[in-house]
Formats: sequence, C-alpha cells, structure tokens
Amino acid sequence: MARPSIIVHGGAGAWLNFDEAAVQNGVREAAAAGWEVLRRGASALEAVEAATIILEDNPLFDAGIGSFLNEQGEVEMDALLTDGREIRFGAVAGVKRVRHPITLARLVLTRTENCFFVGEGADALAAQLGMPLVANVEMISESEWQLFRQRHERMQPRTGLGTATGTGTVGAVAVDLAGHIASATSTGGTPDKKKGRVGDSPIFGAGGYADDQLGAASATGVGENIMRFFLSKAAVDALAQQDARGAAQAALTFLEARIPNPEAGVIVVKANGDVGAAHSTNAMPIAWADADGNIHTAMRSG
Repeated sequence: MARPSIIVHGGAGAWLNFDEAAVQNGVREAAAAGWEVLRRGASALEAVEAATIILEDNPLFDAGIGSFLNEQGEVEMDALLTDGREIRFGAVAGVKRVRHPITLARLVLTRTENCFFVGEGADALAAQLGMPLVANVEMISESEWQLFRQRHERMQPRTGLGTATGTGTVGAVAVDLAGHIASATSTGGTPDKKKGRVGDSPIFGAGGYADDQLGAASATGVGENIMRFFLSKAAVDALAQQDARGAAQAALTFLEARIPNPEAGVIVVKANGDVGAAHSTNAMPIAWADADGNIHTAMRSG
C-alpha cells in the first residue's frame, strides 16, 4: 500500500494587493478536499479533480468562476487531467459554458476515445455527457468585470502576469493508496488575452504530466514559455534522480536558463509521496498534506 499524498497550487504570479490569509485558506480548503478523497481510499484522479473544483469555485483564483476575461469580455477556460497508470490524459480548451472545466477534462479521459476537445465542440460534448451548461456571463465574477471595465475605460489593457493583481493557473497532483498518480490543471488564461488564445495548461507534458513510475507535476505561469520546454514533463523526468523539491527546482532552473524571467511555477509529487514546489514569480500559493493528513500552506519560496 502506497502513502497517499497531495499538493495543490493557486497560480504563480505577482499576488500583490491580495488578502494572503484568504488566498492561503483557499488552497488549504482545496488540499483538504483532495486529502479527504485519498483518505477514504478513492483514486488520485478523483482527488485532484475534487481539489481543483474547490479552486474553480473560488473567485480569488484564475480558474472557473475567477477566470480572467479575454479582450472581448468573455471567459474562455482550459483544463487538463492526467492519469499516470497508462500515461493518458483528457483536455479541453476555450470552453465557455461549463462551471467546472476540470470535470469535463475528466469526462474526456474516461468517457470518450479521444484526448482533447476545444471550443463549441467541447461545450457540446459536456451537454452530451450530462454536464449542465451555463451562460458565459454566469462565469464572470463581479471583481473581474469591474477590473475589465476600468481597464477598457482607461484604454489600459492588463496583460501578462507581472501586474499588481497577477495570479495564475491552478492545479493539483496526488498519489493514492494504490500507488496511482494523477495531475490536474485548470485556468482562465491571461487577462485581456486574444479570443481563442490557448496557453500551456491543457497541453499534455506542459501544463501537467503523470507517470506512476515516477510522479506527477502541474505547471503555472506564462504558458507561452512553459509549453516551449514541456515544464511538467521535465519536472517528472527529473524525479528519476532527485526528490520532489529538487526536481521542481531543476525543471524551473532549466527554463530560466533558456528564457529570462519565464514567470513560471510547478508543483511535483513523487511516487513515494514526497512533494515539492518551485516558482520564479513573486509568489505561488500552495497547500499540501503531510503523512498525518495535516494541511500546510505557503505563498513564497524559502
């Protein structure tokens, strides 16, 4: 029997002008939800989905109801769920009418013969598989709408993550009692992104990766940088020689050597339950469960 383990992240970014206690409480709640799934003997897939749903429902985070708006004032969301048993995944991109994109990604993995659906086709699949569809306006939080209006009234688009309110993608990685490993990643993308833009989050190997023999990872940050070097797979591959924290830092150090200031972060779980994280941004809220099920949180490295 393996040692169950989970770590979640709330996104790498500036995280300035936020109530950090509320942010850490958010990731703590997500990790606790995932741990409860693991504790009762359910799968790592179920655990990372449960943890990510909590973050998708929390408007403090850039996923689900807290998603940034694109340049047209719409929410477009991406998600990825990976299964380390057979190195499989389910992914969606540009979805606009589902409350929990990570659940749709899981349905792609478990109930279709495909791997990746996008846009209107992904939303239509959600309906076919029994997920309720919502109006896109229901996915727009009041705070994001007000920020969008202010930016466009002043003609000052907010782009990138290095801003006063920069947050980022969310994710979770876990090992279950059976020794199976999974990762989940979900995002609303970058603020004021071009309609149809997709970053690293739903890209297998970039936004997330899992292999039962080694471990799993979930990435966050500027997707255009992360997807170029498959940050999550690089971190998992590094587990062959290092502990989880070392593997996370090694993957990020490699990225930083190739791209100045890549604005990225990654969380990692090793097959033995060891967890770790690294980020190059001002902050990255994380929460993890220790061997006794106690939940710990952090915002910054060190």
